[in-house]
Amino acid sequence: MAITWTRVFLIPVFLIIYYLPIDHSNFIAMLIFVIAAMTDWLDGYLARRFNATSRFGAFLDPVADKLIVAVALIVVAVEYQHWIVTMAAIIIIMREMAVSALREWMAEHNRSNAVAVSNIGKYKTTFQLIALAMLIYGGQLFGVPWVQLGLVMLVIATLLTLWSLAQYGLSAWKTMG
Repeated sequence: MAITWTRVFLIPVFLIIYYLPIDHSNFIAMLIFVIAAMTDWLDGYLARRFNATSRFGAFLDPVADKLIVAVALIVVAVEYQHWIVTMAAIIIIMREMAVSALREWMAEHNRSNAVAVSNIGKYKTTFQLIALAMLIYGGQLFGVPWVQLGLVMLVIATLLTLWSLAQYGLSAWKTMG
């Protein structure tokens, strides 16, 4: 659970660094975002490996994930002020809220397994995190224009977001029908 709290703590650190008027602040902020994303994977790996789970940890982990992603989406929407980025941010945040509510509702009806994490959701998260890292940095690295590639990845993440939302909704509908 300490790793999850670290991810929450990194949110204001990420924001402060991103907006500091210092050289390479975007690159440093991107590294902080990537570290936060990697702590999510590490947290899950260690919890499974050592069977170290708790009810509060199971609650806090997805909240921490959604917070860091929502903050990063808002940052890039403000930074780029482009309709594609803004629409992607809105769609992804809406999906996260809808799926969280759906999972809670399904849990109240003892049908949590109908809305378990799917592979599409995992692909969405991967594309989303890579896109956000690229857009947070916003420069070129190794001769690759990260903004253009990040935009393409964000569009793919948004399409996967819509697909996974439809998938979760259909699964829930089938079990409740």
